[in-house]
Amino acid sequence: MSYSLSSVTLRANNSAEGLAAVGALWGDVTSGKLPLLFDSEGQFQPGVSPVSLYHNYAGDERGDYDLTILAASSGFFAALEEKAAQGTYRKYEAEGEDLSACARNAWALVWADQQSGVLCRAFTEDFESTVPGAYTKDGKDRCFLYIAVKP
Repeated sequence: MSYSLSSVTLRANNSAEGLAAVGALWGDVTSGKLPLLFDSEGQFQPGVSPVSLYHNYAGDERGDYDLTILAASSGFFAALEEKAAQGTYRKYEAEGEDLSACARNAWALVWADQQSGVLCRAFTEDFESTVPGAYTKDGKDRCFLYIAVKP
């Protein structure tokens, strides 16, 4: 009998060691070692996209946080778009040469807006989704962030 996970969580931070642990977790998910995108038999789960949920912040981006990788369906993204339209989240989008560069570029935008006072983060739940160029109309890798804002 095969099984799959709906999420997996890691306590991390933005130190070199924390980011290495995050990278290792993503490696386990994308390789199928952790059956989130694939079931325990190695079969890809259609309609599932991986999404990072950053939550349980110990303070701000300099402290510890929980990273949960979710197996999300298309309806999940529609709900995030609605929350962004309502002003609960601020949406950021960036491109890059690869998925890591996309994520770095997107987070740089967040931190610049935060530092300038344009963005007042709530540090409750933030979401990240990266899309390889093979799945975009223009062939470019993209990263989408939905950052919770203070009311």
